Amino acid sequence: MRSVNVQGRVNSISPVRNVVTRSGQPSRVATAELADESGSVKLTLWNENIEAVAVGDSVQIENGYVTSFRGELQLNVGRYGRISPVR
Repeated sequence: MRSVNVQGRVNSISPVRNVVTRSGQPSRVATAELADESGSVKLTLWNENIEAVAVGDSVQIENGYVTSFRGELQLNVGRYGRISPVR
């Protein structure tokens, strides 16, 4: 699913992992749980987006996309998406 816009609260963030992407670039990745009144979804955070959120923050994801990873749905901000705090 593409062009996903969602708003929710960050309930948890996993420890940051260092990985090498398919293109061979070293990167950092963490997984957050984003929840609203309808439920929760895993939110994949890459590099600078990891520092953009903290547990308890309300955030808005614009132009994100959803994938299935290991049988579980995950929300991704991606190259063309944006994550921003909700005030």
